[in-house]
Amino acid sequence: MVEQHGIRGRDLFLIALGCALYALGLVSININNNLAEGGITGVTLILRFWFHLDPAYSSLLLNIPLIIVGYKFLDRNALILTVYGTVMLSLFLWLWQRLPVQLNLHHDLFIAGVMAGLCGGFGSGLIYRAGGTTGGSDVVARVIERQRGISMGRSLLFFDIIVLILSLSYLDIRHMMYTLLASFIFSQVVDFTQEGAYAARGILIISDDYQVIADDIMAQLNRGTSFLQAEGGYQHAEKKVIYCVVAPNEIALIKRIIAQHDPQAFISIINVHEVLGEGFTYERKRRSIF
Repeated sequence: MVEQHGIRGRDLFLIALGCALYALGLVSININNNLAEGGITGVTLILRFWFHLDPAYSSLLLNIPLIIVGYKFLDRNALILTVYGTVMLSLFLWLWQRLPVQLNLHHDLFIAGVMAGLCGGFGSGLIYRAGGTTGGSDVVARVIERQRGISMGRSLLFFDIIVLILSLSYLDIRHMMYTLLASFIFSQVVDFTQEGAYAARGILIISDDYQVIADDIMAQLNRGTSFLQAEGGYQHAEKKVIYCVVAPNEIALIKRIIAQHDPQAFISIINVHEVLGEGFTYERKRRSIF
């Protein structure tokens, strides 16, 4: 059945691992240090404090209506992985509360906030990278990402703030500030984990000496270049625009190459998260230590 739906075993493993890390951080760091959490998980902590409900059960129940919402917007694979992630999260929440796993942070709330953000963000990032979610606000964030192009990290930070305000019903300001620290680190780690260690820069160069600049880039950096046809907005003169993708540490060399031929050249440098396709697949060059 997994193969029929195009869901890989690797994705299921990453989601399970991400849920295990996220649940471990929640139980061993957030709950043990009286820190709140955002999203539906934060709501389960509120219910735990006021009504003594186990987050493993309340998380599963609260996610049912949100998964129904996701059914209308998510494709079949994403929905299956979301249901799987929701069940895995509840399972690991139940498990870590019953296993003697303790992280001794010496009651240092700063370290607890940082560790909570790292553990939760890395775990959630693995889940999102595999195409799944843990339900709750993750489903809404996934829909927003697909419909509006807003990163999940930013959407989750917004939802977290709303739930954290509600968490003031049982937390003091001091613990809330450290929770906000954890939420900020969480959002940054989520985006980083989704994108991975992939680092590249796209460069657009407009110059009358486009050919010699492109030749030097290909000769000195061994990077492919492409010419884009452009038209000036003022004089409507036709221009050739050089486009290439390089490593961040190669930017300085490219600037020197351009300056040698045309100090007045227009240069635009953009972050590139991923490059795919024949002739454009970016690979970091391996350099000799000598």
